[in-house]
Amino acid sequence: MKIALLQLAPHGPIAAPPDMLRQRLRALATAGVELAVLPELLLPGYNQPQAHATLRADARDAIVALAQDAGLAIAFGWAERVGNRVYNAASLIDQSGRTLLHYRKLQLFGPMERTSFAPGTQTPGVGTLNGVRIGLLICYDIEFPEHARAIARQGCDLLLVPTANPAGFEHVQRLLVPARAYENCVTVVYANYAGADGDMTFGGGSVIAGPDGGVLATAGPGPATLIVDLPVADAYDPNLLSTQLADLNLPRTDI
Repeated sequence: MKIALLQLAPHGPIAAPPDMLRQRLRALATAGVELAVLPELLLPGYNQPQAHATLRADARDAIVALAQDAGLAIAFGWAERVGNRVYNAASLIDQSGRTLLHYRKLQLFGPMERTSFAPGTQTPGVGTLNGVRIGLLICYDIEFPEHARAIARQGCDLLLVPTANPAGFEHVQRLLVPARAYENCVTVVYANYAGADGDMTFGGGSVIAGPDGGVLATAGPGPATLIVDLPVADAYDPNLLSTQLADLNLPRTDI
């Protein structure tokens, strides 16, 4: 599978992606890309708390239209309103517009997120796209080994992480993302923003780490597109961790 990571410049509050994104996705599909991964809270924007609760429930339909238009799958973050609650959510939509995965962020980061969003309550699941088993986490979630492990236990090959990691936290891309990939024998795609978003600045540095922990591609501090072919890894045995924990006489915990 050919995967594209789009490291985008932040934007003001939007309810639909700009036409520029449509053109880029079309070009990627022409180049053989099957899956594009976009940052956290693409709709309506990360540092846009005034817009999080007012985003229309059907806003994700704009991404569905992009997937159908370009003929590729898209993973993206958005503010999902359900009744009186708003979630920091991510979805994986296939090329026909069908939702393969939907996930609500478990680990909310900082005062803004904790004010804007309710935390998710469900263990992240795994879906299948073109024969590849895929999981979703969001930004801060990847810093907690338990979440990636819960996905790996389900036989995941590819872990997608829409993110909005501020400048000054580059240890996540440099150390933790490759560690999560190696620990779980999966490829991790960590898609960040680059540039200023109001009083917050994102340092870019998006990264794709292979199942051996090696960096397959990484971005600099500006907008960028990374394209890789998904490496083939040995199948992950979901029972392996249980055996290891038993040998160490440690408790097994599921998220």
